[in-house]
Amino acid sequence: MMFSEWLDSLKDKTVAIVGIGVSNTPLIRLLTDHGVSVTACDKATRDKFQNEPLLRELEERGVKLQMGEHYLDGLDHDFIFRSPGIRPDIPAFVAAKERGSVITSEMEVFFDVCPCKKIAVTGSDGKTTTTTIIAKLLEAEGYTVHLGGNIGHPLLAEAGEMKEADIAVLELSSFQLMTMHASPDIAVITNLAPNHLDIHNGMEEYVAAKENIYLWQDGSGKVVLNHDNDITRSFAPKVKGKLTWFARKTKIDSGVTLEGDTIVVQGDRAVLPVSGILLPGVHNWENYMAAIAAVDGLVSDETIRAFAGTFGGVEHRIELIRELNGVKYYNDSIASSPSRTQAGLRSFQQKVILIAGGYDKHLDYTDLGPEIVEHVKALVLTGATAGKIKAAAERAEGYDPATLPIYDGLDFAGALNQAHEIARPGDVVILSPASASFDQFKNFMVRGNTFKQLVLQLDQ
Repeated sequence: MMFSEWLDSLKDKTVAIVGIGVSNTPLIRLLTDHGVSVTACDKATRDKFQNEPLLRELEERGVKLQMGEHYLDGLDHDFIFRSPGIRPDIPAFVAAKERGSVITSEMEVFFDVCPCKKIAVTGSDGKTTTTTIIAKLLEAEGYTVHLGGNIGHPLLAEAGEMKEADIAVLELSSFQLMTMHASPDIAVITNLAPNHLDIHNGMEEYVAAKENIYLWQDGSGKVVLNHDNDITRSFAPKVKGKLTWFARKTKIDSGVTLEGDTIVVQGDRAVLPVSGILLPGVHNWENYMAAIAAVDGLVSDETIRAFAGTFGGVEHRIELIRELNGVKYYNDSIASSPSRTQAGLRSFQQKVILIAGGYDKHLDYTDLGPEIVEHVKALVLTGATAGKIKAAAERAEGYDPATLPIYDGLDFAGALNQAHEIARPGDVVILSPASASFDQFKNFMVRGNTFKQLVLQLDQ
């Protein structure tokens, strides 16, 4: 369906948009600009909503606001757009669907109307960095690229301006993928490990959601999978199109792999020496391997090498904030799972002072314990998961309180102050929470920005 046809089809319809947030605000503006009747629903009461000017703007556009405890009451609209963070099977949606409403999302419609090639990335860890690398490599090669999705920029409202020769590069979360009935032309899964189990009904549902990124492809599609990861490796029999593996740890005959200290394609084409990657950490070698597999045939090896030597990374992902008195302070707020923090710890050749803890997503921290013992010289804990992380470290083989002191019971600012107090010249202090942010912050970006502000305020 063409974008203009989709807009025209809504002119005599009623639309409810559930969640007045980043992904849905451009959609509300798009629809009201075209005369569509819109009801915007949000569980926050008006006095608790953090953007009052936006509410006033929406009312001026003729949007009906339905907010607070009963924000889902009376949903009988022709089309209902859900925010990615709201499960599609809540009773209000089920009842509305039984009454004839169509339950959809910004991303689902984007896949229906997007006129250009789509490359999409998902996974438990590394998806934002991999998505960004893919987009920037394509831009460096001269393509017009539209970067969006879970990375923070919704694209549906811009679909009318896209050309067939463009490329849309998307990061997709499990919440966006749960109800998808279409897949991108090129699908990338970086890895899978337990995550978001506070929202999903178990690991099986989480994995099933991720699989939607490739299950709807036909034979013309391409799927990039991590051969080192047991879960993603098991997807191979279901792939209908071309399957391309990447692997850092295991030996594979084709795809993208590591030969010595060089990333190679199809076993004999040397593309990128890992010494040419500016980003620290072996996990970023894997991110580049996934990206190279995705853009193979679209981007030259020369472009890849030139880019890798200059790309300094994505905000909140092992981001160097400052060096003070010989101590380097890093922001890795994106690390909302144990596996992400493990990858961050392995990025440094020395033991670090780790600040961790946050909202409890009911994840297992057992495997993080040995990593802390091996890579951490002092552990500073804050937030709801502090006790779980402390217990995992203390249970790990080789733990010695004399060589790995643990400081807990601290608020967020107090955790940084404690780390600052014990740090000595040559040390690395890193915020890598292994937990979500929602116990104290709206999201990991707010957490990371708060941490950066606190670090920049540190005196001598």
